[in-house]
Amino acid sequence: MNANSTKPVGDHIREWRQRRRMSQLDLALEADISTRHLSFLETGRSQPSREMVLHLAEKLDLPLRERNIMLVSAGYAPVYSQKSLDDPELRSARQAVDLVLKGHDPYPALAVDRHWHLIAANDALFPLIGDVDPALLKPPVNVLRLSVHPAGIARRIVNFTEWRNHLVTRLRHQVDVTGDAVLSGLMEELSAYPIPDAARRGPAPADHYAGVVVPLKLTVPEGVLTLFSTTTVFGTPVDVTLSELAIEAFFPADAETALLLRRMAEGRGNPGP
Repeated sequence: MNANSTKPVGDHIREWRQRRRMSQLDLALEADISTRHLSFLETGRSQPSREMVLHLAEKLDLPLRERNIMLVSAGYAPVYSQKSLDDPELRSARQAVDLVLKGHDPYPALAVDRHWHLIAANDALFPLIGDVDPALLKPPVNVLRLSVHPAGIARRIVNFTEWRNHLVTRLRHQVDVTGDAVLSGLMEELSAYPIPDAARRGPAPADHYAGVVVPLKLTVPEGVLTLFSTTTVFGTPVDVTLSELAIEAFFPADAETALLLRRMAEGRGNPGP
């Protein structure tokens, strides 16, 4: 049993309210209840109904995983399923992920879980990570660690400091939203990685690309790729696994990168679009 599920439900409500930087008055107004009632729920003087737990969880914008934990702590059964992606009921979702990844070729794309473990990737990704330490490719593969670990692709990232800071900022936001201790530890780990010598010798990178996005500038045998990424998630999921699945799709930030990626695809027998 998750240790968090053994805490009183009032503790969960208070901790998440504080994490969301809401006062009791703020949450009471959002939930259309009195501050007195909310105070009683947080201190354990009143026990919330199942409907009230879900109502407060919605107003606090809790991840589905945390909503289940809060329900269990209040003595109710969880309402959100948590199936494996191999489960027959999620077959359509997994097929959709594979379709998106394949359709993005010749540009790299990958699917990750809540802790940034690799779930799937298209063929365009693997030439970019072919020279990393094999130990980093043992399942579960953490793609953020793979990116900035000294034995990963860090030494080929031209704007390493900029890219690592971007990843740490994303993780910090995720920790704020989810309260996930594993992500918090990963954030500290990434922050502690040394700057590769190649990055130290390189020119100071711009803060962003064309004033719009933070790029990944990656050296490959064919040249330097300048990429930006987008994130796709499932809309209105009611399964914990699906709610935590994300597709990271990389796009060329300039014409030179688009040409290089097409040439790389031709080299592996896929001419791309």
